Amino acid sequence: MVRRSSRFATFTTRMWYYFRTGYGTYLTFFLGVLNTVTVVYYLLIKNVPALEILFPSFVTFTLIAVGIGLPLSVITGWAHIKGTPAMASEQDIMAEASPYYYKLPPGYNREVFAPLYLELLKMVKMIVERDKLLTDEEEATIRELEIKLKILMDGGYVGKSRLRTLT
Repeated sequence: MVRRSSRFATFTTRMWYYFRTGYGTYLTFFLGVLNTVTVVYYLLIKNVPALEILFPSFVTFTLIAVGIGLPLSVITGWAHIKGTPAMASEQDIMAEASPYYYKLPPGYNREVFAPLYLELLKMVKMIVERDKLLTDEEEATIRELEIKLKILMDGGYVGKSRLRTLT
């Protein structure tokens, strides 16, 4: 049963996340483009006669700026994701920071797959013990894996984050 205060906290933090996503991704993008185009036109182009000949109106400047800026932004975004090591570095940092790389997420991973892996590990262990195929080192490794799987199934953490200590 979820306590009332934790439901409020969950609702509040979800709304905060949705706000940051909507504002940071969409609203500020639109306002930033509008602001940049307006500032460049009215503070630069309107004050340089040679540029005012090329861009006689705000609409003309905006269309040309979008016509050049849109493909340039797409190419830059593609290069960031596909052509440079920047994206891989970002993903490394996100993986190191995410607690779900050190614990099982709720749902089928914790309720189905981890118990299945534990049962399979126990069955394989029984078979190889019966046939006396396990070395002491292999038996210790299996015991360690059983302990880690039980910790994960109970909602705990295994491994060590390079960015912070997990509780």
